[in-house]
Amino acid sequence: MTQRDTIQRLLREAGPTYAAEAGIKLADKPAPLYRLLVLSVLLSTRIKAGIAVDAARELQAAGMGTAKGMADATWQQRVDALGRAHYKRYDEQTATALGEGAKYVLDEYGGDLRRVREAANGEFRTLAGLLRKVPRLGPTGAEIFTREVQLVWPEFRPHLDGKALRGAEKLGLPTQPGKLAKLVRDDDLALLAAALVRVSLERGLADRVT
Repeated sequence: MTQRDTIQRLLREAGPTYAAEAGIKLADKPAPLYRLLVLSVLLSTRIKAGIAVDAARELQAAGMGTAKGMADATWQQRVDALGRAHYKRYDEQTATALGEGAKYVLDEYGGDLRRVREAANGEFRTLAGLLRKVPRLGPTGAEIFTREVQLVWPEFRPHLDGKALRGAEKLGLPTQPGKLAKLVRDDDLALLAAALVRVSLERGLADRVT
């Protein structure tokens, strides 16, 4: 099986991006970008990815899919939405952080994360630094956001971070981002990044692919 064959099988086996799994139709628009930010915050905590994805869905369904909607919601409404997704261990802290983060996004960017893109001017380090100012996001959350947002912000391609590259190593694929990126279409890079992260995290997935 060639490296391209391995990747195609991986993309079939490992599912969609985390954003797509959370029901986010990612586009360069304020609402879906904010929902991706929330998902990145939720995934930053030491909790199963599936629970974080379910929590993102619950928050969106409860009207918290925009910065204004999140800020207008009460702390208890945020806790309740997280609880319905069984996001229990960190629900109170996360509910507080989401409220503070929504206020930060509204105050700094008018609720529109496209302004973060403009401020970063194509520089990944600048983008990561700006993202880390969002409460409870941190380096891990910034990596998650950037992995996924490269679908609609092509100037940050290819972004294949340490977790993705560990997944590539498990599959016998190149561990240099540039070489790995050449094996897929540009539009599939976000999908590849998410799939490789799953390989690095999920026991047995690499064996199923190979």
